[in-house]
Amino acid sequence: MSQERLTMRKIQEVLRLKWASQLSNRAIARSCSISHSTVKEYLQRAESAGLRWPLPEPLTEDELFKQLFPERLAPNPTPKALPDWTQVHAELRKQNVTLKLLWTEYKEAYPDGFQYSQYCERYRQWAATLNPPMRLVHKAGEKLFVDYAGDTVPLVDPQTGEITQAQIFVAVLGASSYTYAEAQPSQELEHWIGGHVRALTFMDGVPLVVVPDNLKSGVKHPSRYEPDLNPTYQELARHYGFAVIPARVRRPRDKAKVEVGVQVVERWILARLRHQTFFSLTSLNQAIRQLLNELNCRPMGHLQKSRQELFDAVDRPALHLLPATPYEFARLKTCRVNIDYHVEYNKHYYSVPFTLIHAEVTLRATERTVEILHKNRAMATHPRSDAPGRYTTLSAHMPVRHQKVLEWSPERFVRWAEDIGPATTQMIQAVLAGRLHPEQAYRSCLGILSLAGRFDKPSLENACQQGLAAHLRSYREIKGLLETQCADSVEGLPAHDNIRGKQYYQ
Repeated sequence: MSQERLTMRKIQEVLRLKWASQLSNRAIARSCSISHSTVKEYLQRAESAGLRWPLPEPLTEDELFKQLFPERLAPNPTPKALPDWTQVHAELRKQNVTLKLLWTEYKEAYPDGFQYSQYCERYRQWAATLNPPMRLVHKAGEKLFVDYAGDTVPLVDPQTGEITQAQIFVAVLGASSYTYAEAQPSQELEHWIGGHVRALTFMDGVPLVVVPDNLKSGVKHPSRYEPDLNPTYQELARHYGFAVIPARVRRPRDKAKVEVGVQVVERWILARLRHQTFFSLTSLNQAIRQLLNELNCRPMGHLQKSRQELFDAVDRPALHLLPATPYEFARLKTCRVNIDYHVEYNKHYYSVPFTLIHAEVTLRATERTVEILHKNRAMATHPRSDAPGRYTTLSAHMPVRHQKVLEWSPERFVRWAEDIGPATTQMIQAVLAGRLHPEQAYRSCLGILSLAGRFDKPSLENACQQGLAAHLRSYREIKGLLETQCADSVEGLPAHDNIRGKQYYQ
């Protein structure tokens, strides 16, 4: 109850007790808990106004107040200019704009306007009428909120009829609520990263901060103070120049903007697609993009402006430029260089400089290349190969003695064998032909030909002739024949104290 209404009721009670009950002023003062001088003042004002008890029936409290206190009725003041709170709310989203600055500009335009405290109070009262998430003030170009929608969209395989669920990636700018959405096969890392790249391309700029939920694809270990980000996600952030600040665990207000955005996407896009059947991600994303454009161009009820209008006026000018090339998705792997100066990725082996043997390196694999880094310095780059068990090797990575091996060829081994004899030549040709890849036979050929130095050329030629007849095709088998020949020749020698026969070894 206001003070004026309370005062008027006491005045009426004073008049009743004086004129109807005939009480003294002091008795009336004790009854109404006021001073007797106040009782005297009220009675004098009533006499001056010509009032008696009972008061006229249609007399209201306001009319009674006007008759008793005419000196308090000042002329109506000129109404103060009321700011456009919608415009104030929009201006607060711009960088470095504060309520103090907006009030200063307001006072320059309206010197008789509200003082700063009243200006702030009236703005808070207006902002309280908005939806709770909208009370947060987001600076222009500052934050992009990203998450996956809870709802999914079924995709039907046209050949098998199998149904899979497409995940819906959503990104929302904080200041304008400008929204991006797309369907993805899963929430795996490569799709999570690809969603960011396409969202930034759609918005044609880069914000200062990206706020994800604590999805495993982006945040390896959630923490309130020092969340551990996925290395690929960190690399994406460095490429575009934004910071990643994950929402705190169990702090829904940290991601309220994207939760509202997800809800809007679910209600205004996914719900409208519920009666359609999609057979591919491409057709689904085409339908989402059409409805997404409608969503961004639809006026928001609380601000009477569309997301597109706010984006063009507020967020777009504050976003940073996109880099010259979009980020190419890469998987990062930490590994140690093997003794053969190769590292493994997806069962294929890639060379690094031999000086890095046993060193820990970072392997960065994109769709087309494999790059090996040591202490953030690129040491080798190879075309990516998915052939399992095979090697991609650069001669510059080899020690000098290993580089000589590259000079080997089937023709060179055949020429070497021709210097020994036709049987050796046929043996080398047979060994080379017996392997799927000639390189796999090089070591066997080298071993067989080296036997000519350990024994002699005629002996090797004879052993190869026997080996061809017996279908022997390996270094060990030819070596065994030569050792047998050598032992037989020892038996045919004359007796001598320094010559041991086969019986010596029995």
